[in-house]
Amino acid sequence: MDTDLLKTFLEVARTRHFGKAAENLYLTRSAVSFRVKQLESVLGVELFERQRNNIKPTSAGERMLIHAEAILTAWERAKQDISLSREQSMQLALGMAPNVWSAYMQGALKSMLHGMPDVALRTEELPHNVMGRQLLGRTLDMMISFDAPQQDELDAVKLGEVSLCLVSSAGALSLEQATAVPYVKVNWGTVFNIQHAKEFAFLPIPVMHTGSAAIALEFILDTPATAFLPRNMVTDLLASGRLHLVDNARELTRSLYLGYWGENDRLDIIRVAARLLSEAATHNEALAKHSEQ
Repeated sequence: MDTDLLKTFLEVARTRHFGKAAENLYLTRSAVSFRVKQLESVLGVELFERQRNNIKPTSAGERMLIHAEAILTAWERAKQDISLSREQSMQLALGMAPNVWSAYMQGALKSMLHGMPDVALRTEELPHNVMGRQLLGRTLDMMISFDAPQQDELDAVKLGEVSLCLVSSAGALSLEQATAVPYVKVNWGTVFNIQHAKEFAFLPIPVMHTGSAAIALEFILDTPATAFLPRNMVTDLLASGRLHLVDNARELTRSLYLGYWGENDRLDIIRVAARLLSEAATHNEALAKHSEQ
């Protein structure tokens, strides 16, 4: 199987357009069409419904998306495994849910790598359901998410908690005053949405919804507004006065979980990684409490 065929198939599926896929892949439109036809010929099925300005995967194409992603991920992992340096004896593939990096891993990753100098790490940001699928498909070794994996075959360890605080770039505000300031809502998942609906339903209709804490932070630093952001992400900005905690706004928390397949042949090193990440979480929580005093 030519991996270029799979890459082209995925790009067409993503853009829903042969011309746009050709631009992104630096190919001609005819070359993209030829590759897709080649793949369809190999598989013996049509992968796309071709209508004018409406290219969409067939039911076979939808099923092929999962396999194409898994094959390319496995191939990249194989290439990296083979090219490990003399000092590195093993590779770990780690998937992170959106916002895990800014909320937690940015500081924890350094501790993890220092504690496992003989391990090469490959990281990806992926949706929760994709990570669970890749753990079972053996293309991921670990996943870190705000929700534990739901599959019975997977195990989970709670790493710690992330504190989300309501911050303002419009100066020091009381909770009542915050209702008159634009609000940016970050998607911190179902548990957060339930807590938010119970305790902060009075906040104004968001001027922006986003799944990225980094985008929310950049926005409120440019435009006076409020948002729930991880305390460790805004500690320095609070200290410098660029951001302010909204007075009397209770912090909301999200638990972080590390998920893995219990029969993974890298289980010993996965457990070491879990311990190092848990220790990093404890350390970060202690620093956050110290900064409050």
